[in-house]
Amino acid sequence: MKYRSRTDIVSQMLEAANGGATKTKIMYSAYLSYAQLKEYLTVLVEGGLMEYQPAEQKYRTTEKGIKFLSTYSQIGQMIAATEK
Repeated sequence: MKYRSRTDIVSQMLEAANGGATKTKIMYSAYLSYAQLKEYLTVLVEGGLMEYQPAEQKYRTTEKGIKFLSTYSQIGQMIAATEK
C-alpha cells in the first residue's frame, strides 16, 4: 500500500462511518490497526467530525464531517485536473 497522509486516512474513516459503522468496520475500511483506530477516533470525535452513539455502539459522520468530505473531494478533483 502506498503512503497515505493523515487527511487521506481521516477521509476513509469518515466515508466508512457515513450512515453509521462499528469500530471494526471503520478499522477494516480504512486499513488501520486497532491502536491507530483508537487514536484517530478520539481526534475525530473531539473535532466534531464524527459522533459515537452508545445505544447502537456505532460511530456516525456528523454534518461537519460530511462537509469535510465534500471539500476534500473538490480539492482532489482540482489537483487531478491540474495534473493533466
